Amino acid sequence: MVDNQEGSGDSEAEGSVPGVDEKKGQLVRDPVKEAEGRKSPGGEAVEVKERFELSPPMREACLVLRTHLGRPGAAPKSKETLPSTGLILQEWFRLSSQKGSRAGEVDDHLRALGEISPAVLAHVVNLSDGNGNTALHYSVSHSNFDIVRLLLDTGVCNVNHQNKAGYTALMLAALAAVEQEGEMAVVRRLFAMGNVNAKASQAGQTALMLAVSHGRQEMAEALLACGADVNLQDEEGSTALMCACEHGRAATVRLLLAQPGCNASTVDNDGNDAVAIALEAGHRDIAALISAHLTQSAGGSPDDGRDPPCKEKRRL
Repeated sequence: MVDNQEGSGDSEAEGSVPGVDEKKGQLVRDPVKEAEGRKSPGGEAVEVKERFELSPPMREACLVLRTHLGRPGAAPKSKETLPSTGLILQEWFRLSSQKGSRAGEVDDHLRALGEISPAVLAHVVNLSDGNGNTALHYSVSHSNFDIVRLLLDTGVCNVNHQNKAGYTALMLAALAAVEQEGEMAVVRRLFAMGNVNAKASQAGQTALMLAVSHGRQEMAEALLACGADVNLQDEEGSTALMCACEHGRAATVRLLLAQPGCNASTVDNDGNDAVAIALEAGHRDIAALISAHLTQSAGGSPDDGRDPPCKEKRRL
């Protein structure tokens, strides 16, 4: 699962650092600088800024990883690197991927990893566990959007990585119930950076279909603004419009019908179109709404069924 290599013998990793927990990295103070820095030449008090250091075992493991990543053609899973691999994986998910994970701690580790090397940072940020989930998957699932923002800020986070169930973090975000505008801004940024039209490997659903099915109107609007294709079909031939019809979401139906190129005449694998699905689900008002749309389209500019032009992605 993880790339690693044998110990590098880097002198930076040798010896213990006073004040640092062997298991966790900590903010540590330099006693000499602290004594000298309590007052400025003018006598004013000066704030002593703490610096973060990785725990010695974590730092040593990252130095081993750095050496491995620098070797052309190095085997992704080398026996010599397995101990370092396991330590990094365990520590990274412990601090980044829990419900109670703290953004400040994640930020400290991201900075420290980047100081070791950009390659190490990129590798660790994109580590996945046995289920194929990354820290981004877990942070989105736990609604830890401050951590999501930090991961996106690295510039190396693979936002299109699919877990073993075939879901990307973007798809999970489409299901999130966001309460604050700052959190929604992070979600929009994730949508803009990722492939909003990717399909889950198990059923072929897109993020838009998931948002519609679960009544996430704001997410559906954000996905459409970032170029989500309203006409894509899953493995059963269903579209986002059909999902909205089945669940009786009239407001979402109006939203989807308003999209340029929306094809309301598409049929699924059973030969049913959106009107038939709405009627079967007992939503006659929605069926009437779609029928009126089809009549209007036929009388004005006929819907030729082609895919809609891709919208320019929103700049955040």
